[in-house]
Amino acid sequence: MSQNNKNSALEVAVSFLVGAATGFLLGILFAPASGKETRKKIKDEVEKTTEKAKEGLDKIAREAEKGFKSVKEKTHESVEAIREFVDRKKEDLTKRHAGAPSDES
Repeated sequence: MSQNNKNSALEVAVSFLVGAATGFLLGILFAPASGKETRKKIKDEVEKTTEKAKEGLDKIAREAEKGFKSVKEKTHESVEAIREFVDRKKEDLTKRHAGAPSDES
């Protein structure tokens, strides 16, 4: 469930950034300014948005790495628990077999 919340938050963040960038660009394009000023504003906004996107992707990468490590640890713990269970069952069977009367009589 936590993963769904992270995905949803990511979708909201990306949607917000795309909407903000689109709104800014439309505002710049329809504003009364010279072409040179408009190009500079667009360039500056693209640089800001690119930096925010990089920061967002870095954060997502860090969270994914944490998730990967967590899954890896849980998998290792599960494998160890299964091994211990199998070893106990082997010991139980060995003890039962050693204590059982022989059928060779």
